[in-house]
Amino acid sequence: MAKPRTKERTKIRLRKDDLVEVIAGRDAGKRGKVIAVMRESDRVLVQGVNFIKRHTRPNPQRNIKGGIVEREASIHVSNLMIVSPEDNKPTRIGSKLLADGRRARMSRRSGEVLDK
Repeated sequence: MAKPRTKERTKIRLRKDDLVEVIAGRDAGKRGKVIAVMRESDRVLVQGVNFIKRHTRPNPQRNIKGGIVEREASIHVSNLMIVSPEDNKPTRIGSKLLADGRRARMSRRSGEVLDK
């Protein structure tokens, strides 16, 4: 009997309020702020990127008007790169051990610490 497959969870190094750039897909080159991180599905919601149209039915109880609504859809984390604040270019994320013993995210491009 075959073993059931379990999905390997990738480590998502992006956090809310990070500035990211889309590197693949129809929105390649666009930049936006991370709104939410969905770790279980390896996806991220980015402001102003990956718009979809949703047809909604009116619901007076929830004060929802019907019609076609445009909103952001999630995008896979592999299609995003964080933007380095130092040189304003997309970079990979590494980690660095600080002098006070904390571990912080750093830009692979410049070596600058990304966490405040």
